[in-house]
Amino acid sequence: MARVVVDVMLKPEILDPQGRAVQGALGRIGLTGVVDVRQGKQFVIDIDGEIDDDVLAQLHEIAANLLCNPVIENYEMSVDVTGGATPAGEHQGTFVGASSDAVAHANEGQQ
Repeated sequence: MARVVVDVMLKPEILDPQGRAVQGALGRIGLTGVVDVRQGKQFVIDIDGEIDDDVLAQLHEIAANLLCNPVIENYEMSVDVTGGATPAGEHQGTFVGASSDAVAHANEGQQ
């Protein structure tokens, strides 16, 4: 069994009104020194079986096109394979995959 975690965040250049509201609230309740707050979302996907290169590629495709809006959001993916057998070519523990910017850059050469 593997657990895939996809963190989706607004791109740095995109305004984040919810993050700004939280930043203001933190100041009002006495937490000083907060420079910035950004909100995001997280998807946790449990997969039965091994995570090979094909499955990992499919997960990146899903993250890039379904879980995030690539116009305004980036994602980062991590895969924890400690719950089961370690897939070939992977290390047991947490594997942090490429961000959406890195995947988009890599895909530019394939088109």
